[in-house]
Amino acid sequence: MRKIVFAVLLFHAVFITACKKGSDPAPLSPAQDFSINSWDVDGITNQTDNKGTSVNPGIRLYFPVAIDRASVASAIALHTAGYNLNYQNDDSILVIQPKSALSYLSNYMLTVNNTLKSKSGGKLIFPVEIKLQTRYDPSYKFPVISDSALLDKIQQQTFKYFWDFGHPVSGLARERSNGNNDVVTSGGTGFGIMAIPVAVSRNFITRADGLARMQKIVGFLKNTAVKVKGAFPHWLNGTTGAIIPFSANDDGADLVETSYLMAGLLTARQYFNGTDAEETALRNDINDLWNGVEWDWFRNSGQNVLYWHYSDTKQWIMNFPIQGWNECLITYILAASSTTHGIPPSVYTNGWASGASFLNGNTFYGYQLPLGPSLGGPLFFSHYSFLGINPNELTDAYANYTTQTTSHSLINYEYCKANPRKWYGYSDSCWGLTASDIQDGYTASSPTNDVGVIAPTAAISSLPYTPVESMKALKFFYYVLGDKIWKDYGFVDAFSLHDLWFANSFLAIDQGPQIVMIENYRSGLLWNLLMSCPEVKTGLKSLGFSAPGL
Repeated sequence: MRKIVFAVLLFHAVFITACKKGSDPAPLSPAQDFSINSWDVDGITNQTDNKGTSVNPGIRLYFPVAIDRASVASAIALHTAGYNLNYQNDDSILVIQPKSALSYLSNYMLTVNNTLKSKSGGKLIFPVEIKLQTRYDPSYKFPVISDSALLDKIQQQTFKYFWDFGHPVSGLARERSNGNNDVVTSGGTGFGIMAIPVAVSRNFITRADGLARMQKIVGFLKNTAVKVKGAFPHWLNGTTGAIIPFSANDDGADLVETSYLMAGLLTARQYFNGTDAEETALRNDINDLWNGVEWDWFRNSGQNVLYWHYSDTKQWIMNFPIQGWNECLITYILAASSTTHGIPPSVYTNGWASGASFLNGNTFYGYQLPLGPSLGGPLFFSHYSFLGINPNELTDAYANYTTQTTSHSLINYEYCKANPRKWYGYSDSCWGLTASDIQDGYTASSPTNDVGVIAPTAAISSLPYTPVESMKALKFFYYVLGDKIWKDYGFVDAFSLHDLWFANSFLAIDQGPQIVMIENYRSGLLWNLLMSCPEVKTGLKSLGFSAPGL
C-alpha cells in the first residue's frame, strides 16, 4: 500500500515540474487586503470631523499599497459635490479636490468604501467616513458705515422687539419671539422700559409716543396685573394680568424679576419729568407701584436675607435665599432704597454677602476678580444689576465694581480667545458666554459651562467695560455673520459656528441689555437716570456704597 501511495506522489511531483518548464512566470502571491494609513484635510491629519474646512480643501489619502484606479470612481465619493483626483507616489497617495468651491457653512462627507481595491487585487478592510464642515464666509455682508451709525442701527432695530412686538393689550414685553405670545415677562419689561428713554433721545420714537406706551404699561401693572405683597411674578398673561407659573411651585411673586421691573420704572419716572398733568400722573402711578412692593416681607419672618419667591398658595416652598454673587445686587439695592418697606444693612451683610460663592479674589488670565464663581460665571451677572446702577468708581466693603465688571468681561473674552475646548468659530472677534437659548434648550453659558454657543448680547452688553473687544465682536456679528444672525429684532439670541446652529428666537432679557448698555457706553443716560433717584442714593449709602455724586 505504501508503494502505491509513494508512486502517486512521485507522479504528481514530476507532472507539476514538467508543466512549469517553458511556461509563464509564476503567479503573484495571493492579494493582501489593506487599510488606509492616514489622511489629511487642509493639512490636518486623521480628523474624522473637520470644522472650519476651506471651501477649496485639499484632501490626501495615504495607502500602504498602489490603488487600482479602475475601482476608485465607485469606491470614493464626496457627497453633494464632485471631485478631481490626482495620483502620487506610484498611486499609493490619492489627492482629492472638489470640482468647484464648496458652500460656506455647509456639511459634506467624504466616504471611502471597501470596494476600493489595490493593484494586486486586495480590498480595503475598513470603510472611512470623513466629515467636512466648511468655514464661515469672511466677506462683509452689508456696506460699512460709521461706528456711530452702526450703534444707532443696532439700538433701533433691537428696540423693535419691545415696540413692534410688545403685547398689544398691556404693552409689556413678551418673554420670547417663538413662544406663547400672551406670556409677558416682568423683568424683561423692566429692561424694555429702560429702552424707551433711549428711543426717545435717539429720535426712534417721539416723546409723546414713549409717554403713551409708558401709560399703557403702568396702567396695566397698577390696575390689572396680579401682585403678591406688591411684587410681580416672573410671567404674566399679557391680556388678563393673571400669574403664569414659571414652574410648579413658582406661582407667585418673584422678587428679583420685580427688582428689574422697578429699576425700569424708576428710570422712566426720572426721565418723564415734565410738569404737565400726564407726566405728573405717570410719575405718581409709578410711585404707587414702587411704594407698594413689600421688600421686607421677603425676609421670611425677619431673617437677615431676602428670599427670591413667595406664593399665596405655597408660601415659602421654593426656599431660595438670594445670596452669593450673581445677577441680584439690584434687588438688595432697591430693597434698601424703599421708603415704605426697606431693609436694614444687616440683611445685605449677612444675607447677600454671606454666600459661598460671593468672595473670590483670584486672578484669571491676568485679571483679578473680586467676587463671584471661578472665571466669573455668565456675563449677565455684570449686566442686569448695572443697567441703571453705574459701576464706575462704585465701591463698598467687598469690591470695586469697576474692577469687578471689567475683569469679569475680560476673563470671558480671554477664555473665548484661548478656546480651551476647541470650538470652531471662537476668536477675539467672536466671543461672549451668558444665558441664552441653545440647541433644544436653554443654559447659562460660562467658562465653566461652555457648550460652544455664543450669545451676541454677552459681548455687546459689555461694551461699557470692554469697548475695544466688544466693538470688534459687534462688527463681526453684523458685517460677517449678518446674513445668518441679523434679523427683524436685531441679533438672534445665540448661535454656534461649531454645530452650524442659529437660533430663530429673540428674548426680552437678552435684547434689552444691548440697547441699554450701548447707550450707557455712548452717553451714560440710564446710569444717570437711575442714579439720580433720591431713594436709590440713600439706599446705596445705607449699604456702605460710595461713588462720585452719592
